[in-house]
Amino acid sequence: MKHNPLSDFLYQIFALFFAFIIVHAAYVTVIRPNADAILEEQRVHQEAGEVYEVKRSIFIVIKDYEQEACFVLALWVFAIMALKAKLVIEERRLLSKSLLEVSAGTSILPEDARQYSRPLQTLPEEEREFLLPRALLSALQRFGSTRNIQDVSTAVREICDTESDRLDSELSMIRYIIWAVPSIGFIGTVRGIGEALGQAHKAVEGDIVGVTVSLGVAFNSTFIALIISIFIMFLMHQLQLMQERLVLDSQNYCDINLIRHLQVR
Repeated sequence: MKHNPLSDFLYQIFALFFAFIIVHAAYVTVIRPNADAILEEQRVHQEAGEVYEVKRSIFIVIKDYEQEACFVLALWVFAIMALKAKLVIEERRLLSKSLLEVSAGTSILPEDARQYSRPLQTLPEEEREFLLPRALLSALQRFGSTRNIQDVSTAVREICDTESDRLDSELSMIRYIIWAVPSIGFIGTVRGIGEALGQAHKAVEGDIVGVTVSLGVAFNSTFIALIISIFIMFLMHQLQLMQERLVLDSQNYCDINLIRHLQVR
């Protein structure tokens, strides 16, 4: 499953751009206007000295810039994980195919390695770069050159281990975003508490609207960030599980459909 680093980079850049456009449009047209209207209604009631019940609104909870940034990162990481999941699903389709066409009881000799390599070499270029064809082709080439079954098993294991390490390293951006989301939430907490302390003199005079709004920023930003990070972490572990199963199933496919049919005279 080799990919062009440039195309992956461009995909991530465009995904981030579209995530920002979608989230910012939702905030400008829906979320912030509704939040401002609710806050203005609360301010009018307080200035009139009326007793009223303050209802918790989702628009108030998510209205601030920190929450917007968290949602942008969430959509961005969802796009990255969707691409990786799509690639894993495409690779898994090969596991249901008979790439070598080896019937039960057939023995593969070192002289037959080139013959069984031809179906793999005729695959479309994109599929030839998948893990399973690469592992099978490398195993057959190793068997033809060394005539040693143990070397074949070692070659398959090395390719699968290398692929597993590569897949794990490609999750580094997702791990960074999982770290960044709650960090942005904590920035909102610091900003909100700072603003609340700056308006403490107004609270002493009886105007607590500014303090409550600032404290709302402090707690709501962390609340939303933690929820988003938990959800992203769950999806990342599901993606990691898919990738690990792909590697293990590919290695098992090589054992069942190739290695056990090898024979040296």
